[in-house]
Amino acid sequence: MTVPEKIRMASKLVELGVDILEAGFPIASEGDFQAVDAISKEFPWVQVAALARACTLDVERAARALEHARRPRIHTFIATSDIHLKHKLHKSREEVLDMAVAAVELARRYVDDVEFSAEDATRTDPEFLEKVAKAVVEAGARTVNLPDTVGYSVPDEFGQFIGRIVRALGDTAIVSVHCHNDLGLATANSIAGVLAGARQVECTVNGIGERAGNCALEEIVMAFKTRHDRLPFDTGIVTEQIFPASQLLTELISFGPQPNKAIVGSNAFAHEAGIHQDGYLKERTTYEIMDPRSVGVPESRLVLGKHSGRHALAQRCRDLGYPVDKDELEAIYKRFIAVADTKKGVLNEEILAIIQEVKAGVPAGD
Repeated sequence: MTVPEKIRMASKLVELGVDILEAGFPIASEGDFQAVDAISKEFPWVQVAALARACTLDVERAARALEHARRPRIHTFIATSDIHLKHKLHKSREEVLDMAVAAVELARRYVDDVEFSAEDATRTDPEFLEKVAKAVVEAGARTVNLPDTVGYSVPDEFGQFIGRIVRALGDTAIVSVHCHNDLGLATANSIAGVLAGARQVECTVNGIGERAGNCALEEIVMAFKTRHDRLPFDTGIVTEQIFPASQLLTELISFGPQPNKAIVGSNAFAHEAGIHQDGYLKERTTYEIMDPRSVGVPESRLVLGKHSGRHALAQRCRDLGYPVDKDELEAIYKRFIAVADTKKGVLNEEILAIIQEVKAGVPAGD
């Protein structure tokens, strides 16, 4: 995103009630530096974070980008898994530990709020990870983020993993999770992390992110809200702003979520199967566990196709201004199915034409 686009998205995220906006990676480009600075100025009451590798240049650049922020956070990171140490960093565990501590100490000279991430945490030796976590907290980090960087973990394993670090740190720092979706488990793993004691979730609108993406904000928020009986956690998210945020992001990055994406996909509140439509029309909760309006979707949608039933078709006739009796409905239904069998969906205009033919007594096939 360009700087103006990031500002537009930040404005919507503020409306959405996001606690911390990670606005950019200032060392990466001048645009990212400007974005962090501009968002800090535009939304002075908001907590703004800037990303930095665990090195002096990155941390200092992040600090400069945050000079106008009233609630700045520097988020510094370094990989901790042996795979990354050997093949990417070419460093020993002790060298990485020293770099992590030095970066946090440097960041604390500029800001009070420092977050540390152990990249590839889920493939890191647990004892070494615990040592790193304790050391960075001792150095001044308030938040320790444990990313499943390559989406490798599974929920029960991830929960145990997070629980260990939560117990090790106690009340000295917030434990955070950052899950990728390579196995389609980002939201499930994030929930497992929260159940184990994590109190920050790093997530994205529409689940966008590297490769298969990240934990989707809309999924974890609505899981907490819909299943509060089993997930008794609260967020500050204004859920009615979820769909508008999804739509804005789609506009800005030029692609949206797949139609069957949970919560924000175009089919998330659409019903085509006749059995589903019949139940939905009798009582919405038979086939909807969320009110679409609770996430900012104006209304549910009945998709009329070859799997649709008479109940939904009769409702559509009424919506189009043509109430029909039982015999008319049967005639309309037969013609409707014949059309639906030849295409993906039947448009309102086509249904209207069928209604008018039946009402006028035009024989089928004419």
